[in-house]
Amino acid sequence: MKQPNIIFMLADDMRFNTIRILGNPEIQTPHLDKLAANGTAFTNAHIMGGTCGAICMPSRAMLNSGRPLFRLYDMGQEIPEGDKTLGEVLRENGYDTYGIGKWHNGAASYTRSFSGGKNIFFGGMWDHWNVPICDYRADGDYSKLLKRHTLNFGWSNEVSFSICDRIEAGKHSSELMREAAVSYIENHDGGKPFYMYVSFLAPHDPRTMPDKFRNMYNPDDIKLPESFAEKHEIDYGLCDGTERDERLAPTPRTKKDIKRHIAEYYAMISHLDDNVGQIMDAAAKKGIADDTIFVFAADNGLAVGCHGLMGKQNLYEHSIRVPLIISGRGIPKNLRKNEYVYLHDLYPTLCDLSGSKIPATVESKSLVDVINGGAGDETLYFAYENKIRSVKDGRFKLMEYRHGNTKATQLFDLQNDPEELRNLGGDPKYAGEIKRLRALMLQCRDFHDDAAHRCSAGYWENF
Repeated sequence: MKQPNIIFMLADDMRFNTIRILGNPEIQTPHLDKLAANGTAFTNAHIMGGTCGAICMPSRAMLNSGRPLFRLYDMGQEIPEGDKTLGEVLRENGYDTYGIGKWHNGAASYTRSFSGGKNIFFGGMWDHWNVPICDYRADGDYSKLLKRHTLNFGWSNEVSFSICDRIEAGKHSSELMREAAVSYIENHDGGKPFYMYVSFLAPHDPRTMPDKFRNMYNPDDIKLPESFAEKHEIDYGLCDGTERDERLAPTPRTKKDIKRHIAEYYAMISHLDDNVGQIMDAAAKKGIADDTIFVFAADNGLAVGCHGLMGKQNLYEHSIRVPLIISGRGIPKNLRKNEYVYLHDLYPTLCDLSGSKIPATVESKSLVDVINGGAGDETLYFAYENKIRSVKDGRFKLMEYRHGNTKATQLFDLQNDPEELRNLGGDPKYAGEIKRLRALMLQCRDFHDDAAHRCSAGYWENF
């Protein structure tokens, strides 16, 4: 049988509970709803966290290398040649590989991964209406495209550089990526199967979008999350002005501010959804939808007011759980899988679905067996910098904070408290659970070589 085409659409900062059909009646996502209805949704997909504040960088490195967090090169700013990327493997197995949008793991690994590309953004975030973009260069030399720009001209004359050969002023980033994807689909000659990686910048802040989508959500009508708080109960160095995400709203948080932020967050996602729909429509019009596997996922979640936080530099469910939908040829329809999985399990999954050999360097597990009724992971391990470690099993989740003079424990019963509202860490009745999960945490630390990583400095000494 002919290898399937693969269209992989990746969102930036989109948490797991922001798709209507998967349980959020406030948000409008008709195209993602359709994708989930026609495919399999993993409702317990996770990232491992991050070894730096820019969580998307290690998350994307894990996704594209199949490596877990503590076996990435440094913090994921590059994927070394010894680790074959997903695109590289598919390219070697007969695919035309095409990269669009955000790539946060170095120009060299991008060049190895793709045989073509357009509207590429080498970076973490930008003004959605003026993104510095460039097209694929076969020689991988983007040094001649370095352009000067003033980082924050209202406050400073500091100059930096970005890889850029043009800016399409006034065109939103989601539309830039969609246009490149639709153009590729329309012009693909069908001679080879293709892998198209479409990496959006949305719904990452600064959250701006066309008025049509902004007007879909009235902040006054937005329901506050159950875990809304004016500030985070544990000081681990985020809200002191050092973490950019936490400066997006003043502390203490107010209900009015958070409702506005959530409305804008939903508007960004609805705009993203509209562009995802146009990509799917292009595949249908081309007559290739039945021979294509569609994947939609995100690199990490986001707090947006939950637990008094704004960003993703934490290990609560809203920040480590992400949407993950696989649809198309050979994938069961309207199936929900609740097993624990990691986002970087997508790498071997797409190898299996395309008939490609999984490289020995890949340490994640294919989801094909889970789709067919197999088991997921019994336990998962998470980390944020050298400040928090966490482990969860089928019911309980332990988080241990170590930062400066802060030493704190949180234990949540996820079965009875999915919003993580009641910390059981100080309840003597749960001392046995804490002891058991701490022992499991140490096993995970050793398995993942956590203690040897430079980004863990000082954490385990204070454990």
